[in-house]
Amino acid sequence: MDHVKRRRRKKLQRSLVEAAGWGPIGRVAELLRAGADPDLPDRHGSTPLYRASVQNMPGNIRVLAAAGADPGRESGTGDEGLPLCGAACWGHEAAVRELLAAGADPHQREDGGRGRTALEWAEAGDHRAVRELLTAAGN
Repeated sequence: MDHVKRRRRKKLQRSLVEAAGWGPIGRVAELLRAGADPDLPDRHGSTPLYRASVQNMPGNIRVLAAAGADPGRESGTGDEGLPLCGAACWGHEAAVRELLAAGADPHQREDGGRGRTALEWAEAGDHRAVRELLTAAGN
């Protein structure tokens, strides 16, 4: 019986990460109600919040954060990072706004404190609107 529960939980997490990045808000909410954890990664290490952030899905970010997803949790195994940094890197203004509203720290560095901040990613990508949001949030 434990094996069946574990498989179901893994499938729910995989489905949640996928829906967070490419699905409608209703699907994300449905998976959360079914028992998917808003803060746990899938088997590849991707967290739902990171996936929603890099795909610029502000509604999904809001639902995940309300369900307890930690905006300060790194995603992946070195090839991803913080949700705020991922959104800033791609210049996703709406995602950055939602992450800041959810409590993301604009000063937090990726890679366990050794990497870039979201502002540094926004500067590297020359995303002016995102830079302005992050600068205002950091004051």
